[in-house]
Amino acid sequence: MSDAASLLYSYAALFALSFLAATIIPMSSEPPLIYLIATEQHVVLPVLVGTVGNVLGACTTYWISRRAAQALVEQRKPARGHTRAARMLRRYGQPALLLSWVPILGDALVAIAGVTKMHFGAFCFWVSLGKGLRYLVIALATLNLL
Repeated sequence: MSDAASLLYSYAALFALSFLAATIIPMSSEPPLIYLIATEQHVVLPVLVGTVGNVLGACTTYWISRRAAQALVEQRKPARGHTRAARMLRRYGQPALLLSWVPILGDALVAIAGVTKMHFGAFCFWVSLGKGLRYLVIALATLNLL
């Protein structure tokens, strides 16, 4: 396999794992991010690919939650496990989505945003900012450790 094909597969893996990690599927997107930064010595493209995949995965969870809420209109309260996330969204508003990358809590925040029909543009802004900053911190830490 050529170096170009190998690199393309590495970026595809980063995108796919980042996407899946932002859904309820327990995946980790850090290993391919760290691998690409360590081998390529670049930060921008791996951070962008990881962030785009992760944000699109969060958007998927948002839309599934939004559609599920519409289908289950008779239920007015969030699921019991989502009460902490719902309290955070009520207390801190949309900036709470900066924590959308946090395991379990972040998934709940994204789902609650969908259920409450948060404006999609605001949702994308806060989720992108939080997830992008997280990937940037991991990338810079990786570079500093090399």
